[in-house]
This record gives sequence, structure tokens and C-alpha cells, in this order.
Amino acid sequence: MSAPGLDWRVTWSRTRNHEGVARGVRAFVALLCVLLVGWWAGWESSFMPAMLGVIASALAETDDGWRGRLRAQLLTLVAFAVVGLAVQASQPLPLLQALVLAAAALALTLVGALGERYRAVALGVLVFAIYIAMLGHQGRTDKALVLLLLGAAWYGVVSVLWAALLPRATLRHRMSRLYALLGEQLRLKAQLLEPVRDADLAGRRMALALHNGRVVLALTATKESLFSRLPQGDGPRPVWLQLAMRQYLAAQDIHERVNSSHEDYGLLAESLFHSDALYRCQRVLTQLGAQLLKFAEAIAARGSPVHTGSTARAIEDMQAAIAHLLAGPLPQQPEAARALGAVQQLGRNLTAMAGVLPALEQPLQGGAGEALHDRGPRDWRAAWQRVRAQLHGQSPLLRHGLRLALTLLLGSAIVATTRDPHAYWVLLTIVFVSQPRYADTRHRMVQRATGTALGLCLGWAAIRLFPATVLQSALLVVAGGLFLGSRHTHYTRASASVTVLLLLSFHQAGMGDGVIPTRMLDTVVGGVLAWLAAWLVLPNWQSRQWPQLAEQALRSQAEYLQEIVAQAGTGKQDHLAYRLARRNAHNADAALSNAYAAMLKEPAHARRLFEACGRFLVLSHTLLNYLSALGAHRGALADAGQDGVLRRDAAALGAQLTALAARMRAPQGEVATAPVPGAATQPQLALAMQLLPQLQREAQGMLPVA
Repeated sequence: MSAPGLDWRVTWSRTRNHEGVARGVRAFVALLCVLLVGWWAGWESSFMPAMLGVIASALAETDDGWRGRLRAQLLTLVAFAVVGLAVQASQPLPLLQALVLAAAALALTLVGALGERYRAVALGVLVFAIYIAMLGHQGRTDKALVLLLLGAAWYGVVSVLWAALLPRATLRHRMSRLYALLGEQLRLKAQLLEPVRDADLAGRRMALALHNGRVVLALTATKESLFSRLPQGDGPRPVWLQLAMRQYLAAQDIHERVNSSHEDYGLLAESLFHSDALYRCQRVLTQLGAQLLKFAEAIAARGSPVHTGSTARAIEDMQAAIAHLLAGPLPQQPEAARALGAVQQLGRNLTAMAGVLPALEQPLQGGAGEALHDRGPRDWRAAWQRVRAQLHGQSPLLRHGLRLALTLLLGSAIVATTRDPHAYWVLLTIVFVSQPRYADTRHRMVQRATGTALGLCLGWAAIRLFPATVLQSALLVVAGGLFLGSRHTHYTRASASVTVLLLLSFHQAGMGDGVIPTRMLDTVVGGVLAWLAAWLVLPNWQSRQWPQLAEQALRSQAEYLQEIVAQAGTGKQDHLAYRLARRNAHNADAALSNAYAAMLKEPAHARRLFEACGRFLVLSHTLLNYLSALGAHRGALADAGQDGVLRRDAAALGAQLTALAARMRAPQGEVATAPVPGAATQPQLALAMQLLPQLQREAQGMLPVA
């Protein structure tokens, strides 16, 4: 048992490196400084606009190095000023102002096509515009825009300084979460190796496919955080950045290996039922998963993982069990022979996966395979092409932008009709609740309403229990930090916190009468409007997107296979082209699994095909598992002495996948089932080809009727 002092230090290190805690502390510092300066200068009436500027700037914050964050903050301030002036100029004409807000919502939503950081800036700008309109409606037009911009600029200063002084915190948090998810994925994978008859393999595969979507999102977030901190050009990299690069590339390798499937698991369980080899493999997977979880905790706590040696002993036992099988009489049945070869490959894969772990604490020394692909637009022309690609009726982003613009117009009509100075909370609720997917909108609406009710109770209690202005101001600042710190992870808590902040602010300004019922009513009205719009106005049902997502999954798997086979004559290389093809295949697979998870939460009439989509998801993910196994062992392909046969079979499979992808958007009557190529000699290619008829049948049932 570790000493209490050591436990305290580990907990503190883990907490201060948490991404949400860091956001909350930055907001707390910025809000506290605004409060202290306002008291010192006697600007009590200016608290609210400056604090709102801090909040809007924090909402637009992106994860970058200090140089990137400085550029983003300057761009954000310019956008704040331009949109703020437009909203302020239209203040005398409510209809014109409503149209300005709606147009800004549509344009800013389309800007989100450029990437995650642009979506964050777009959200901050839209919230800033509503703040300007709200303050003008309340009669606070005097210097409101200037004070909002000053608050936003001050938070920008805090954010840039934080990024310069603590550049590792966010990256460390995301890397820790990535390895924790990988550890859980190994645990789920181990369940497939259980040699038990009549096991629910389809259900376990579905759980694994859905979890794989979360792992892919974590890989993407970690890569973006890492890429934003790399020096421009060939500049020197600090040791901590080289170490992070090593850990990220190792996570990609582990992810490919854990996704590998060497044989049908039902056949393995049946053929090896009387052997303990699969149990030995399962134990190794479980031990490796536990080791990754320890490594994740060590990253968060800035320590070193403690290894007991049990993994090495488990690998020795597994290798001994497999060697005992190979030393016995050769099986006569073809299925048993296949199972024996597959478990041998599985043992090699697990041994190689364990070999990746010792290098995780060694900085990367450079090499051809360490480049990262920048998915952001390189220039204005590329940015415009991305936005223009969304200008069609089936684009989820365009439909969301139009839906948001229309909902804001309805909310603005409510504001103009009621003439309530607090009615702009309806617009803010619409902006925060509205999401591109119906399931996400409904979930966010419930969280917003629940958090608001909880925040009203806590705010009322705080006003009664702590009448002193100093204590209320302290609670106000803490509530602001909690809101911005938990906005991405615990939205109910974030909604409660921002409600407490508003109640205390209005109470100190002498405007607290009637705020509690108005806040609850406006939240309910805004949430219901957003929910109804997601249901009735250009709904983005996942069944509409499924053919396009399935097409992308099939195409990316064909390209992944092409990159794998390209190394048959050269040996294993983790260069950028291979890693990009592998990442594209997994991103497309994650998009399928995330869409299916959202589909399950949609109304019954919108998910008529969810059973067929679920079967297609499992088949597509299984196909990717077979390709991952081929990729994990691509270093041995060059030694097989059958390059010509391998390339022929891979070309045939790739052509079938590409042809099926091309037919995914055709009406049902125009789809003809293509002939399946003959059996391949390579085991994983043979298994993948066996899936083609099933994929074709499920694809046929999901296509639109002519």
C-alpha cells in the first residue's frame, strides 16, 4: 500500500492535468480578475458584459500550442467584432436583427465543415451575437460591445499564457484517455476468445464495434492535440513531444493489432474446445488490457506504471500451450487445421503487441514513419471547397444550419412578442441544445432542463444562505469555472452551474425579481423548439446517411487493403501513406458505429432498417478485423513466396469492395449482385471473401426504392 502523501500527490497530478479541470481553472482565473478589477475601479455595473465576454471567448477556445491559440484568439476577436457590430446596428429593427442572427447561424454552421476548431469558434461567435442582442434589449447598449470584447480579449490572454506555460496538460489528458479506452477494448476483445459453445458472438461483436468508434474518436482527438504542438518545419522537438509521438504511434499499432481477427471465433471455439490454448490467449489479452489501463493512469499521474511480471508469464504459458498443440498429431479435418494455423497467428500477434509496450516510455528518435497528416484546409481555396461541398440538400451540416436558423427566427419572434428582457435565454437554449443529430438534441434538451432546475434550487439556496456580496461573488466565479470546465463532459452540471451564475449576477445587480420562473420557462421553451425542429424540420435521420457512410467504409477498406498488399514485396513499413489509409478505414468504421448508436435513439418510423444496418455494421467491422490481421502480419507477407497469388486475390477483393461501394447509392432495382471471386489462398483474404455475399445482401436491403 502506498503512503498517504504519495496518494495525495498522484491524485493532485491526475486532477490538474484533466482537460476539463484546466478549462475550468482558466475560466475561474479570468472571471476572478474581472471581478477584482471591477471592484477596484468601481465598475460594478460593468461586471455582466465583461463576464459574458469571458464566457463567449472560452466557448470559442481551441486546443493548440500557444502560437496556434494566439492566431485563433485574434481570429475570434475579429469575428466577434464584425458580428457584434452587425447585430448592434440592427438593434432598432427587431425583424432585421432576427434575420442577422439566423444568417449568422447558417453561415457559422457551414464554417464548421473546416474542422473541430472552427466549430468551436462558430459556437462562440453565435453566443457572442446573442449576448449583444440581449444586452441591447435590456437597455445596456452603452459600451456593451466594448466591454464584451475586453472580456473576450482578457480570456484570450489567459488562454495563450496557459498554453505557453503548460503545453503538455491537454495532450497528457487525451493520451491517458486513449490508452484507457484501448485497455477496455482489449477486455472486450478477450470475451470473443472464450471457447464456449452457443456464446452470443454477434452481441459481443456489436459491443466491440460500438466501443471501437469511441477509440477512433480518441485517436483523432489525440492526434489533433499532438499535431497542433509540433514545431513548424524541421525544428527541434522537446523530449516530452518525442515521447508523446512514440505513444501515439504505438497506440495506432496496438489498435490495429487488437482489431485483428485471424479466424471465425465460432470455428475456433468448436475446434479448440478441448484445449486451453484459447483460454491462454484470452488471459494474455486481459493482462495486456490491464497493463494499458495502468499505463493510462501513469500518464495522468505523471508517473511510471508498476509491472508485476504477470503478463510475461502469461505469454510464456500461451506460447507453451500453442507449441503443445503444434507438437501433437496434425488434424485431419480442414476446419481443425485452419483453427490451428489461426491460433498460431493469434499467439504471434499477442506477443508482438506485448513487445510494443516496453518502448512506450522511450522518446521517438525520428524516422520516416513519424509524419502526421494535416486534415485541415491548407488555403482559402481548399476551405471554400469544403464549405461548397456541403451546399446540397442531403448535407447534414446544411440541414442543421437551416434548422438552427429557422428555430432562431421562431425564438426571436417570441422575444419580440413577449418583450421580456430575459427572453433571450430562449435563443441561448436553442443554440446550446440544437445538435446535428436528433438523438443528441433530445439528450441535450433533457440535460439542459434538468441542470437548469437543479441550478435554480442551488442558486436560490445560495442567495438565502450567503447574503454577503463577497461570498456571492466568490460563488459566482466558481460557478463560471464549473460551467466551462464541465461543458463537454457533464452538461447537466454545466447547465446547473451557469444557472447559478446568472441568478447570483442578477441578484447583485438588483434585477432578481421573477428571474427563477422566467429562467425555467425560457429553458423549456427553447429546448422544446430545438427538439421539435430536429424532429420535424429537415430531420437528419441516420437511415438517410447510412448508404453514404457504408459506401465510404467499403471504399476506405479497399484502399487499406491496397496499402497492405503494397508492402508484400518490401516488408513492414509504418510510413504516412499506410497509416493514413489505415486511419481512414477506421474512421469510416467509427462513423458507421456512431451512426448506428444514434439510430437506436431515433423515433420508430425513422429506424425501420436498423436491424439490417446492425447486421451490415457487424459484417463491415468483421471485414475490417480480417484486414487488420493481414496488416498486423504484413511483415511476413514478403516471406510467403506467393506475391503474385496474394496480389491477384487482394485485387479481386478490392475490386468487389469498390464495386459494391459504387452501387450503395443506387435504387434497389438497379443493383445487381456481382459474382464473388474464388477462394483465396491467404487465410484472412479467404475469410474476407466469404463475407462478400452477406454484405451484398444486406446492402441490397438498405438501398432506397426506385
